[in-house]
Amino acid sequence: MTVNPDSLFNSRQFGFSQVVVAEPGKIVFISGQVAWDKELNLAGENDLAKQIQKSLENLGVAIRAAGGDYENIAMLRIYKVDYKDDDSQVISEALIKFFGTDNPPASTFLGVDRLANSGFMIEIEAQAVI
Repeated sequence: MTVNPDSLFNSRQFGFSQVVVAEPGKIVFISGQVAWDKELNLAGENDLAKQIQKSLENLGVAIRAAGGDYENIAMLRIYKVDYKDDDSQVISEALIKFFGTDNPPASTFLGVDRLANSGFMIEIEAQAVI
């Protein structure tokens, strides 16, 4: 269940919820997902939209392997290299595409200097309750 108090800004327009209340269940922690495919080919070199698309697709593979789906994801941490204000629109559009606006996960966007591979622009980790 998501909660978006009236006294906080409407985060759903950015693709995330202010608060997620998870019912008892199996807690799943998913490592940061990046834009690599199975063979370590990078999708979307220097293209944030393509990298976030692939990262979120990989997140879907991971959550389904645990027996869940996107609606089970309660929290995201999104790490973006050299984060700029314009990046938030690209990220938000992708989150809305994958999670919708009714009950998206709680999310935190973080700007970082670098990720594990110099080609990565973004990495997304998640917590879920199934």
